[in-house]
Amino acid sequence: MDSSSGKAIVVGLGATGQAVTRHLVAEGWTVVIVEDRADEGTAEMAQRLGATLGSAGDAAGAQLVVPSPGVGPHHPVHEAAASAGVPVLSEVELAWRSSPATLLVAVTGTNGKTTVTTLLAAMVVESGRTAVAAGNIGLPLIEAVHQGVEVVVAEVSSFQLQYTESFRPAVAVWLNLAEDHLDWHPTMEHYAAAKQRIWAGQGSDDVAVVNAEDELVCSAAASAPGRVVTFGLGLGDYHLNGDVLSAPQGRQIMAREDLRRSLPHDVANALAATAAAEAVGVSLDACRAVLATFDGLPHRLQLVLDAGDVRYYDDSKATTPASVLAAVRGFDSVVLIAGGRNKGLDLGVLRQEAHRLRAVVAIGEASSAVASAFEDTVPVIAAASMDAAVGAARHVALVGDVVVLSPGCASFDWYRSYSERGDDFVAAVHRLEAVT
Repeated sequence: MDSSSGKAIVVGLGATGQAVTRHLVAEGWTVVIVEDRADEGTAEMAQRLGATLGSAGDAAGAQLVVPSPGVGPHHPVHEAAASAGVPVLSEVELAWRSSPATLLVAVTGTNGKTTVTTLLAAMVVESGRTAVAAGNIGLPLIEAVHQGVEVVVAEVSSFQLQYTESFRPAVAVWLNLAEDHLDWHPTMEHYAAAKQRIWAGQGSDDVAVVNAEDELVCSAAASAPGRVVTFGLGLGDYHLNGDVLSAPQGRQIMAREDLRRSLPHDVANALAATAAAEAVGVSLDACRAVLATFDGLPHRLQLVLDAGDVRYYDDSKATTPASVLAAVRGFDSVVLIAGGRNKGLDLGVLRQEAHRLRAVVAIGEASSAVASAFEDTVPVIAAASMDAAVGAARHVALVGDVVVLSPGCASFDWYRSYSERGDDFVAAVHRLEAVT
């Protein structure tokens, strides 16, 4: 990309925006930052980065617009860019263009991205090579590709993929697709099309890893230019054969019981990560070593406390109905704590697993919607605080039940983040069990 005398608009000054600004300034661009939540320190930060503050209208005179992942398609900068014919590219596209020789693995999907990205990076390191996990997981990809590691594993969202043109991971992993982010994407078709861009720039010698049991993902995989490798619990090149995780040619990865976590979604994530790891030359021995010691990530169906008769799990990261269903399917009898700020998704699908539910405790702004979802099927109790929710769940739980916080909604009604919500749940559990 020719940067001579070019002006670039960077929208958003979070971690990604700062990394993009540093990169573009170093490449000789004149950078103008558009920050909707600017405060007294924003101009000073922009100056330290070698940029200036501006407005969405500045896009009309620019040669490039780079929106941060959280910047929606209705932001005025998009209209200004479209009217002036200015290209809009994401940070992951810039990262690829700046270091096309990097061995890059990209992971997307509605659920499981962070876990699979983490597993895969650890598998590469276990094999004796250098690797870093980057992208939506935390470290901006534009920084990761210049760290000199042998493999970069990037978690990429639909927001980031939407604005790519030549992005070409050697291995593209699409885990699943379920209703989400419809406050950003106008339709599910738009959402799916953005995800599908993960392999749009691939060539015939690249690899796409796809979920054999997700009909939409499998259908989309017909457009993948390279080799397609599949995974799934019952179907796929990498699959569960009885109680053994298996790879192609009948090779055994490991027994399910040897996983530190072996719920259905844990097994699916393990299979996906192994498939992608082998695609970049990682041995099964390295994959086994990582899977045998991986305890999972915080707030993702994490065991909080085994009280003897009842166990408590924190699944606060579950902000979609699909992720709630995945969690509930791992147990026989659940008291579910659900609710929060709905992202415009259909909570009624939660009824699919009503037979596994002892009761539901509804919280937050979506409390009434949660109650409606289970009308005439499962007892629903409304709670006005996390302490009240945990107390109500404990009261109705029977011996052998699990109490699971799996909200199916965003956290921003009561909390600043899903992690804060999960931490409050953990604290409430310990407070309750300390006095019972």
